[in-house]
Amino acid sequence: MQQTTAEKILSQHTGQLQKAGDLIITHVDGAMATDTTAPFALKAFKEMGGGKVWNPDKCALIIDHAAPAPNERIANLHHLMRQFAKEQGIRLFEIGEGICHQVMVESQYVRPGNVFIGADSHTPTYGALNAFACGVGSTDLAAVFKTGKIWLKVPQSIRIICNGKLQKGVTAKDLILFLVGKISISGATYQSVEFEGEAFENMTLASRMTIANMVAEMGGKVGFVHPKGLQLDYEFEAVFPDSGAHYLQTFEFDVSNLEPQISAPESPDNVENIGPHEGTDIDYAFIGTCCNGRLEDLQIAAKILKGKRIAPGVRFVIAPASKSVMLDAITDGSLQTLIEAGAAIINPGCGPCVGTHQGVPGNGEVVISAANRNFRGRMGNPNSNIYLGAPATVAASALEGQIVNPQKYLL
Repeated sequence: MQQTTAEKILSQHTGQLQKAGDLIITHVDGAMATDTTAPFALKAFKEMGGGKVWNPDKCALIIDHAAPAPNERIANLHHLMRQFAKEQGIRLFEIGEGICHQVMVESQYVRPGNVFIGADSHTPTYGALNAFACGVGSTDLAAVFKTGKIWLKVPQSIRIICNGKLQKGVTAKDLILFLVGKISISGATYQSVEFEGEAFENMTLASRMTIANMVAEMGGKVGFVHPKGLQLDYEFEAVFPDSGAHYLQTFEFDVSNLEPQISAPESPDNVENIGPHEGTDIDYAFIGTCCNGRLEDLQIAAKILKGKRIAPGVRFVIAPASKSVMLDAITDGSLQTLIEAGAAIINPGCGPCVGTHQGVPGNGEVVISAANRNFRGRMGNPNSNIYLGAPATVAASALEGQIVNPQKYLL
């Protein structure tokens, strides 16, 4: 049987030939929970009988969504996580170390060909690494912590082929926004999404992570960026789909003339070329999140803003995806450039994206964000309006005080 990437990885893990639709139990290679999901998972773990986690070296907890703690209640939840990590001997990534999906990749908790489970909806990000990675609820995560196994329905797969090279000033974020607009927020529900074609072959790992990250905004269970061209700091054996594998649907696009994209309120799939939205006044610009807080994102923003100042009346908040990213951006001068341009650099973490703290917009304010979601109230205030764009678009818009095509600053 010719297999998709998802079918092949799950077959390797179960030792049996698996096909879409099969119900399976498989061992996992790693699991993690964040401060939004871990407290519930730890409670469920205790209700399941407690004891020791199945493998302390393969379990991780990350404090990233409300870090540092903005109030007493959350501080106590963080304390609960610290106690559990100490008792179990598992790794806890403390405040400031970074966003879960960034640090899991940096620390090599997840590798190509793995099955990895995360109690966070954007866990498919690791498909950039050629891993079968899916998000689950806290109770399922507790069961994984206890047993090292999970039950899954092998997903159907869809294939997205993107031909052509992206033009200058158009990035992976623009491409994935375009694709989410085409597939819709429910178009890949409980499916595996495979991305292939020339447009992906020369992408950095950071850009591939942006692509795989927003599989969640298609409703996907997992996603895979074809490993052709994937470069990592260690040797690995990639898992490739078979040429005759069955796909539920195949979409093919020529993206050589793709323009910068904008997702307008109030859904990630409300996507258009940037043109109709140029001139929209903004109050707040944000770069960060598990989608676009990596070094190359800060570097492109710094390139646009070098020697300039952001527009009066606009605030520009930047949250590097990890401590490592922040240090690299300090070393290469990107953060100094951004600070001199008027940006405020905050602790690595998820705060502004989910509206927990460190950047909630005011009533009626317009935000241009490099995040992955713009549902009503996503950043903590249902009376604000959130537009999504690439980091280059965010930086150029902060500079001019209105949504603007960044290509003129990058050609």
